[in-house]
Amino acid sequence: MKRYKFIIILIGFVLALGACDVTDTVPEDAITDLNFWKKTDDLKLYANNFYTTLSSPSQWLDNTSDNCVTNSPDNRLFNNITVPGSGGGWAISNWSNIRNVNYFLSHYQTVEGDEQEIAHYVGEIRFFRAHEYFNKVKAFGDVPWLDKDLITTDDELLFNARDPRKFVIDKVIEDLEFAALNLKLPQDVENGRLHKFAALQLLARVCLFEGTWMKYRNLSGWESYLEKAATASKQIMDEGNYAIVKGNAPFTFEDYPLFYRQQFIQEDLTSNQECVLPRIYVKDKLMHGLSRQVNQTGWGISKDFIESFVCVDGLPIALSPLYQGDDSLQLEMTNRDPRLRNMVDNKNLPYYLDGSRPISYPATTVAVNECPTGYLASKFRDPVPAQNEANQTTYDWYVFRYAEVLLIYAEAKAELGTISQPDIDLSINKLRERLDEPGVFEMGRLSLNPAEDPLALVDGQPRYGYAISPLLYEIRRERRIELAFEGFRWDDICRWNAGVLIENPKTMLGMSVNDEVIERYKKLFGGTNQFEGRSFYEFTDWDGADKKLLKVYANSSRTWDDKLYLNPLPTDQLSLNPNLTQNPGWN
Repeated sequence: MKRYKFIIILIGFVLALGACDVTDTVPEDAITDLNFWKKTDDLKLYANNFYTTLSSPSQWLDNTSDNCVTNSPDNRLFNNITVPGSGGGWAISNWSNIRNVNYFLSHYQTVEGDEQEIAHYVGEIRFFRAHEYFNKVKAFGDVPWLDKDLITTDDELLFNARDPRKFVIDKVIEDLEFAALNLKLPQDVENGRLHKFAALQLLARVCLFEGTWMKYRNLSGWESYLEKAATASKQIMDEGNYAIVKGNAPFTFEDYPLFYRQQFIQEDLTSNQECVLPRIYVKDKLMHGLSRQVNQTGWGISKDFIESFVCVDGLPIALSPLYQGDDSLQLEMTNRDPRLRNMVDNKNLPYYLDGSRPISYPATTVAVNECPTGYLASKFRDPVPAQNEANQTTYDWYVFRYAEVLLIYAEAKAELGTISQPDIDLSINKLRERLDEPGVFEMGRLSLNPAEDPLALVDGQPRYGYAISPLLYEIRRERRIELAFEGFRWDDICRWNAGVLIENPKTMLGMSVNDEVIERYKKLFGGTNQFEGRSFYEFTDWDGADKKLLKVYANSSRTWDDKLYLNPLPTDQLSLNPNLTQNPGWN
């Protein structure tokens, strides 16, 4: 059973502390600096405020990427963003969390109590500062590093120029290394509270991001970050007692196990070995609406993402003799990586329960305002009817998942050129092992020297805009699939310097449309032609067959602009602080 120990958020608490009038007389019902900062519970109470900044359930986390096609063009992917006059992630309110963590760090020293307990909460706060700054670096690149709670008279700091991103990232790493050393082990804290391995996972994530950002922009020193990423992830692998597990799938169809999908609709993740840190939800106390949102998306999965799934022999579709083509959705899923049928709606996926009997959704509508590509993402849909009422979903959410640790380890080692087959077996092949269906097939494992995928080229050019080894290509493929719709894809495109990915026409296309598909949809939708009035993309595939794919944006194409890797600063801040400069390309 889920332990009902979850973080209580105290809205406005930090602001109340900062705004209080400190006098010799303290009202008994008020919180001020004179009656706070006394005991370790005060530190815990303060730290609770920042837990809302961690990842939370959302079905739109990958919308700005090549995985998804929204029903209207994404402004960033189509380069339609303009420089904001104000806000834009740089307003005063966007820096309040950083001010508040610095306020803690300048006041906690008066607390008396167990030193290890105090150090733990300082570790939490430094984790949250690192988390805030990592997000700001990803958004803006260079940002001012602040390690004190500013007041209005701090003119020199208030009007500082931006600090170089490397300086800021190194400070982020310092905070996370402190956190990893001082946070307690998972078994010594309440469920849902930060611990040592959560800090190590964010450390590994930050170092992988910055190491690859630098490597693919020819900046020196990238190796040290990737070495830290590999070391931090390996420490979790060696010490954390985590594992890739098969979720309990009580609602399934015969011969179609759903181990992967079930991991994402687990009611209780607190004892799940794949969960490094859960966000805990409790019926009638704290709930969310993700399961209902899954079928109200207004976007579909791209054809390009669908084609990235290998066959069960481990070979890509352009090489595997097991590939059955895409003349129908069921053919397209036949003999493929089981994660495809686990995360894309199909007739063998339980859509809802009629009593205890699982019922499939007969066909996804391809209406532009519903699922414009025909590929509906179902990764987070629970077939239990009660979970699909508005804001009544109660299953937990992964803030940190062990699968990412394995993917970081494999990628960092591959980028460093030090990866071995045992490394692959400890990481990528652990993810493949989950997909095995005993007595049916064993999912093809990744080798140190995989075959080169013909689809690594798009129109004769390297998919990523530059050549990479077949092994690294497969590791990136594995990451794209395993972490799909969890909010990683845009960051990956940016750190790999691979914006050209979104120029691939198939990132805006949907399902294959032929006479058989049209007739099947007519029968399922009472004679209505779901494809009438829609645009199509016609081409010849690698086998020489003519194809017609559903096109979401008529007469549209995308051209990448490197300025999109970073956000623009708002013009009001540039006017207020003459020491600030605009990001490249946004002038």
